[in-house]
Amino acid sequence: MAGGNVLSVEGLTKRFGERLIFEDLHFGLDRGQKAALVARNGTGKSTLMKVLLDIDAPDAGTVTYAGNVRVAHLSQDHGLDLDRTILANLFEADNEAMRAIRQYEEATKGDDAEAQQAAYDAMDRADAWSYEAQAKEILGKLGLHDTDRFVDQLSGGEKRRVALAKCLIEQPDLLLLDEPTNHLDLGMIEWLEGYLARAKTTLLMVTHDRFFLEVVCDTILELDNFTLHKYPGNWSYFLEKKAERSANEHARRDRARSIMRRELEWVRATPQARTGKSKSRLDAFKDLKKRAGVRLEEDEVRLELDPARLGGKILELHKVRKAYGEKAILEGWTYHFKPGERVGLVGDNGAGKSTLIRLMTAEDVPDGGKVVIGDTVVFGHFSQEPPRFDEGMKVIEALYEIAEFMPLKKGKKLSAGQLLERFLFPRHRHHDFIHKLSGGERKRLHLLRVLMGNPNFLIFDEPTNDLDVFTLGILEEFLLDFPGCLLLVSHDRYFMDKLVDHVFVLDGTGGVRDFPGNYTQYRTAADAEEKAVANKKAADAKAAAEAARQSGADPETKGDYSQRLSYNEKREYEGLEDVIAGLEEEKSKLEIAMAEMGLDHEEMGRLATRLGEVTADIETKTERWIELDERA
Repeated sequence: MAGGNVLSVEGLTKRFGERLIFEDLHFGLDRGQKAALVARNGTGKSTLMKVLLDIDAPDAGTVTYAGNVRVAHLSQDHGLDLDRTILANLFEADNEAMRAIRQYEEATKGDDAEAQQAAYDAMDRADAWSYEAQAKEILGKLGLHDTDRFVDQLSGGEKRRVALAKCLIEQPDLLLLDEPTNHLDLGMIEWLEGYLARAKTTLLMVTHDRFFLEVVCDTILELDNFTLHKYPGNWSYFLEKKAERSANEHARRDRARSIMRRELEWVRATPQARTGKSKSRLDAFKDLKKRAGVRLEEDEVRLELDPARLGGKILELHKVRKAYGEKAILEGWTYHFKPGERVGLVGDNGAGKSTLIRLMTAEDVPDGGKVVIGDTVVFGHFSQEPPRFDEGMKVIEALYEIAEFMPLKKGKKLSAGQLLERFLFPRHRHHDFIHKLSGGERKRLHLLRVLMGNPNFLIFDEPTNDLDVFTLGILEEFLLDFPGCLLLVSHDRYFMDKLVDHVFVLDGTGGVRDFPGNYTQYRTAADAEEKAVANKKAADAKAAAEAARQSGADPETKGDYSQRLSYNEKREYEGLEDVIAGLEEEKSKLEIAMAEMGLDHEEMGRLATRLGEVTADIETKTERWIELDERA
């Protein structure tokens, strides 16, 4: 596809009944551009994406794609065929390689040699032989290794990752992603970030991951107050320019208020009988009053929270052990929390993060050791699964169930309504029924119920899923002011880095490491340690090979080594370390090259074929090295 505009949007307007969602939107995406759509939850992001995909129709305006543009879409609903395997779902794509595969499968069922040859040639032209290898490579990065499993046997997170893999493998011209980091662990997110940053496809995504917005995106589209604002830059640039726009809006409002005071005197003093000129001035006054009455989110003041004081004993774990069958979660871990601690909790999926939280809150009991909770501790536990709400209850009533006021310092109070407004529930929504709320709004309401309980020990388990970037910013400011203890599980690196002072790292075998620093500092240190370990192993192997060569030079000192390995085997053994290291390096380069989504089919097929050969070679040579090492 040639360069230029991939997507053009002109005059797009959408309403639901009397409610305006957006009005007269104009924007376009060029080939290779990487844009993110940001907005508060409930203001039209999902609706706009549906209109772009022709799932919903606009009330006015047009959406135009350039000719022959192939579009792939990751939605909140995975859209997979539950009765087919992972691999079969991936092979549903409508591209040249996939058409060739389906043609070949049909041809091999019959006896028509000519049809089979034609199908074989089509496979060659499309480099379709490498398609399965590419699929398995991406699935491996996303933690899905058994591609013969049926989709209906997968968890919700696994289905979501299969749907993401399908979008990436299709290599579309335009990729639309709705919250692509949901259900990915931190390692997968870091891989996907690098993959998308290198990809040459055009990208439009909705995400709350601000590292993604910083590293991947070159354009931010903000849907605000029914219209679209375009910022040609990453997240940092957006924040800078949005602050300037906000300052200008404040200045315009303040000027309008100043003028309005003078105009108000005129309105009150002017007789009821209006000339044409005075009627025009009165209409202008009404518009002025509207501008002067604008309430800006930056008007909110910082909160001075005042939770119950924590005593000397907060939360203590004494030699705690916990396992599920053969799977060890904790092996005799001891830790005593101190006032004001802010801790991140990280570990691979299945390492035991949720189990540790249940032990801390006494929702589960240890197999050994004990957990002691101080008498003054008031937990606020924000879990991944929100509580079941009474659908007929009103939004503000859900907070009244907990409390009507939250105490602040100096005897002040924050009402339930004020808290709702601070977290982007405008006053006119307070008496909406809960059944009208979106998934993100329900998550936000669950969060506010936790905060309304005025806890002094907050435990947040993935609070950022389904929250927009603006709500996350407000939550961060709230938590930075929070004087109690905080334990945070989150795949949002930006969020965790800003809030935690140290990190508990679960190794998945019962061990817990306490790292002094935030998540990014931990990852930097862990990468350095992994490199040091790899270097030491290489040095040890080299030293062992040198010792073997020296012993082999003297027949009297060969000992058991020479009896176990022949001369040729010994030379093979000594060289395998370097050979395997070279293959690993080639594999890494191939994976990086394959991430360049603009490659043509021929080059992609060649790389995928070579990657399969290198991977198989690594496995074969590693097994041979182990065999020789045991004999040596």
